[in-house]
Amino acid sequence: MSEDVGGHSGGGDSGAGAPYGPGAGASASGVGRRRRWARYCAVGVAVLVLGAGGLGWAAYQKLNGNITTDTDAAAELARYDKERPTPLVHDAQNILLLGSDTRAGQGNRKYGRDPGTERSDTTILLHLAADRRSATAVSIPRDLMVDIPSCRKPDGSRTQAQFAQFNWAFEFGGTACTIRTVEKLTDIRVDHHMVVDFAGFKDMVDAVDGVQVCLRAPIDDSDAHVKLAPGLRTLNGEQALGFVRARKSLGNGSDTDRMDRQQEFLGALVNKVQSNDVLLNPTKLYPVLDAATSSLTTDPGLASLRGLYELVRGMRNIPTERVQFLTVPRRSYAYDVNRDELVEPAAKELFARLRTDAPVTVDPRQPAEQARQEASEGAYEEGGEEEYEEEYDGGGEYGSGDEKPDDPSETPSPAPTFRGNTAARSTCE
Repeated sequence: MSEDVGGHSGGGDSGAGAPYGPGAGASASGVGRRRRWARYCAVGVAVLVLGAGGLGWAAYQKLNGNITTDTDAAAELARYDKERPTPLVHDAQNILLLGSDTRAGQGNRKYGRDPGTERSDTTILLHLAADRRSATAVSIPRDLMVDIPSCRKPDGSRTQAQFAQFNWAFEFGGTACTIRTVEKLTDIRVDHHMVVDFAGFKDMVDAVDGVQVCLRAPIDDSDAHVKLAPGLRTLNGEQALGFVRARKSLGNGSDTDRMDRQQEFLGALVNKVQSNDVLLNPTKLYPVLDAATSSLTTDPGLASLRGLYELVRGMRNIPTERVQFLTVPRRSYAYDVNRDELVEPAAKELFARLRTDAPVTVDPRQPAEQARQEASEGAYEEGGEEEYEEEYDGGGEYGSGDEKPDDPSETPSPAPTFRGNTAARSTCE
């Protein structure tokens, strides 16, 4: 993320302004030899580039053709453009990342039967700040109770507007319905979207030679097709898919725990790509690009290597400690403990900060520590509105327990801190 896919290091500032001349004590003959060597290298590189031009163009065309363009969603969203939120900050970007649970297609059938429909069990709203100095990835629970608008079904008929669990939107009307639901929930304009399925996720992990995570407990989940011993493990694509899909056999079996693991894994993936030479080594970069483009369905604005390159280039300078992951503030739904509802006013505050490109701060505590503290405080899972307001009063940091000032009008309100972590956090801390 911190490096340009064109091969430029995100840490290039260190050499800015430095003169490219001989150092103290360098001889003129030495300088001449270095200059001749530089010229020879330049000529050699030019010959290689020209000689491989046909192959390079063929590779570019193949990668470009791998990407599936979601024209149906674009057309449906255009019909409702007047009702969609207006972007408030120029150059800020909001990208909806969707993980499809479809069993159709090569390699996906072994994860269950294909009922002819699909849902999105993983939905992340990725906000890129206008100055491209931070990225905030917000998970939206699949079981969150939301208002879903009337959506166009694949057969051309329309659903009724209804109050239902969030991941039904994808089943009802695919990406367009999900985007309209997210925008209705958050009042944030979604600029782009990406959809990836099981097989595509596995291929991308394998393309970077696996991702290292710290397993704090053994995993044995037949539904997710994964069995792993605890400790520091480098997961291949199949194991990684099981790790992010497993739910009932781990922790309290909730989707909240699963979202924590998904965020942890994405942070580890960011670190993996940054820590090795994937983006600078063509032999490693090509399979990553091939896997990524083959697995993606995107809006027309991202459905090309150029579009993806521009996106990645804008993210190259984001330090890992400013790549943040969190889940929308949620708790068990009052009328069904198996569903979720938003916690207010924290959710509105989060959405407002993303909408206006204001800074978002997360608490980097480990998920297990968060869960223990929340259980002891009665927050989220069992706490009512009264208990929650003791923890978040709108005037102090979320989770800080600060008391309200005597005269709030005279005291600046610090930005709230939301539960979450960053890509810089070690998975075994």
